Amino acid sequence: MPDKKISKKQSNVDFEIQFIESILKENPNFTEALSVLGGLYTQKGLYEKGLQVDERLSCLRPNDAIAHYNLACSYSLLNSLEKSFEALKRAFELGYDDVEHLNRDPDLMNLRQDNRFQEFFVKIRNTSLPK
Repeated sequence: MPDKKISKKQSNVDFEIQFIESILKENPNFTEALSVLGGLYTQKGLYEKGLQVDERLSCLRPNDAIAHYNLACSYSLLNSLEKSFEALKRAFELGYDDVEHLNRDPDLMNLRQDNRFQEFFVKIRNTSLPK
């Protein structure tokens, strides 16, 4: 027998996706709604759609560190490590600084396997330590 709790949660995610997609039909550049939608797509495993949203957000908010961090996550989930690493570097250039989250974020698991990430992580961790 299927778990009703999981089924209800998935149903809620589907409802939220449909609701936000309908809002975006009226206002396609509503960045807050796009941000939520990208997260919902990722939660549902729709990584390509999440990437499309994150690419759009990084264009609409070119100086937003979180938009670029989320873009790095989407690229990592799709195993596009070069693009993921570049987006992550851009996020830090723009002020992203949550090093602990970066080290735990499951969306970046693929990227954390890359030697460039390891070198970058040591560098940013050392610069963010209290003096």
